[in-house]
Amino acid sequence: MGGGVVRGRIELGTGIGWRPEIADEIAGLAGIDWVEVVAENICPGHLPDALRRLLDAGTTVVPHGVSLGLGGAERPDLARLMALAERAEALGSPLVSEHIAFVRSAAGPGPRLEAGHLLPVPRTRDALDVLCENVRIAQDALPVPLALENIAALFAWPDEELTEGQFLAELVGRTGVRLLVDVANLHTNHVNRGEDPARALDELPVEAIAYVHVAGGHERDGLWYDSHAHPVTRPVLDVLAELRARVTPPGVMLERDDAFPSGAELAAELDAIRAVMTGAGARHG
Repeated sequence: MGGGVVRGRIELGTGIGWRPEIADEIAGLAGIDWVEVVAENICPGHLPDALRRLLDAGTTVVPHGVSLGLGGAERPDLARLMALAERAEALGSPLVSEHIAFVRSAAGPGPRLEAGHLLPVPRTRDALDVLCENVRIAQDALPVPLALENIAALFAWPDEELTEGQFLAELVGRTGVRLLVDVANLHTNHVNRGEDPARALDELPVEAIAYVHVAGGHERDGLWYDSHAHPVTRPVLDVLAELRARVTPPGVMLERDDAFPSGAELAAELDAIRAVMTGAGARHG
């Protein structure tokens, strides 16, 4: 699946991150075209009944991995790749997604360290070379296209050579990988790292976007925390509007991972996202 050309457009529509805690609420939401599941949290042979019912009803399900660590120095773990491929096939998914991040230390004389978190990849050409090779290995092992997500970070590495947009554009150009653009993460990096979301979007190959994440967070002591446990804020919707002004992405979805709200609140957030996507919710002036 490698190469430098992004091929095909997979129309997804409006979706939501499926979590067991809100399975009943999701089942009652109108206009849900697809859901995303955390790949490591499901077993292909023992899917939750609520998720199975969505599949049987024709809802598209996309597995979203969190543990490959494609930005790490080591090559991707074959067992993790096979597990992600197995989930894509079991769910009949049109694509899978992961993160531009590293999550563990390389093998060495001491114990391997698991970060338990998605850590930012230095935006250097050396780091890009490693990432591109790891992405090609992953693409070759997966039965469907791969989309990679930009992550939120509290810090920047010293001596970076590329902006986020340049880094992602070169990654796409060299591998043909698709992009999962998280507009909440662009806002997080604006607050925490002083990076302009509009500039990042200007530098992106927008035709490579597979889908978009929208999520809530909160600011404390001058830092933005991408909590996925708060309502989506206006500044995040404004970044979504910036993206929508450049391209109509194939899919957009709401993420919520904690402090789960009612079905009515989820529906209202989805309506706000839809309003931006149709131009009715964009900020003017």
